[in-house]
Amino acid sequence: MTALTTPTSSAATQRTIENYSQPAWRRMLFTREMAIVALLVVVCVVSMAAVKGFSQPITITYLLMDVAAVLIIALPMTLIMITGEIDLSVGSMVGLSSVTTGALYQAGLPFEVAALAAIVVGVLGGAFNGFLVTKVGLPSLAVTIGTLALFRGIAVGVLGTAAVTSFPEFWTDIAKAKIVGTPLPAIMIPFLILLAIFIIVLHYTPFGRGVYAIGLSKEAAHFSGVPVGRTKFILFVLSGALAALAGIYFTLRYGSARGDNATGLELQVIAAVVLGGVSVFGGRGKLFGVVAAVLLIGVLASALRLANVTSDVINIITGVLLIASVVGASLLPRIRRKRPRVAEPAKTDRPLVGTTSTKTTTSN
Repeated sequence: MTALTTPTSSAATQRTIENYSQPAWRRMLFTREMAIVALLVVVCVVSMAAVKGFSQPITITYLLMDVAAVLIIALPMTLIMITGEIDLSVGSMVGLSSVTTGALYQAGLPFEVAALAAIVVGVLGGAFNGFLVTKVGLPSLAVTIGTLALFRGIAVGVLGTAAVTSFPEFWTDIAKAKIVGTPLPAIMIPFLILLAIFIIVLHYTPFGRGVYAIGLSKEAAHFSGVPVGRTKFILFVLSGALAALAGIYFTLRYGSARGDNATGLELQVIAAVVLGGVSVFGGRGKLFGVVAAVLLIGVLASALRLANVTSDVINIITGVLLIASVVGASLLPRIRRKRPRVAEPAKTDRPLVGTTSTKTTTSN
């Protein structure tokens, strides 16, 4: 007689208890995203109280103008990083888009046509990244490091050390305009529209569920029917297109098209996405946390500049904040799992009346 023990559902039950034993409000509040939102509120309150001029409407206007490009690029970057990939070429694409717009306008094309051509360049650049990642099978880190240098080299090569500084006043005024009756810049309108679209797509559509599935397990997502390659390709194309759009805004806002525009912008975007709760390993992240992180970095930088803090110190503080957020991400799950332990019933070898033993026997 050989005794065999049938598997029980204790592991699945334990996982369910860990996820849902606590109240919904506790599960929602003890998250990395809510921690960033709370920190953003605290920094805003302290800055308004302690930093002279921070609460003035003009400060809010310029703060949002400064972070607008990062906000736009962070939308597709969030989805890309949730799949476990990354796009380091977005800053260079902003520069290439800026140069394309300026060079074509300087050559005599209408500004609208030049801007449209810049977006096409962004789409092609994103498609190139997506092709190398999904069809050739190269890692996105290596691919986008290469295209970071490639796109920047093309941008600098087209204009050299020159800059195009003459653009239609109509478009430059729009780029710097404010929403009537508010200190909010007009660029927030297209951003909010894009944000709503990305939230709906990521959180309320099969495409968005596929994005999370790919980040959790590419193989499992494939066998579940998720078009892994096509999904990643679309995301890289969106990243290139929105980076080009940000490049057009960048050009109009500063009134200059240069090959070195937005140098290092990709690091700001990735730092904000990671700070906002997106896992670098994929499978986790929410857009509202990323938006809060972008605003947090922007608010902190603006307040420190008004307090006459140098840019080097601002970079150090931002880096410390990013490291702290990564460390905090590993501590929050432990805090959420803490709960009073319920005493377990005493174990007994004698089966209870009216119950069936989990052990079965078979004969050799």
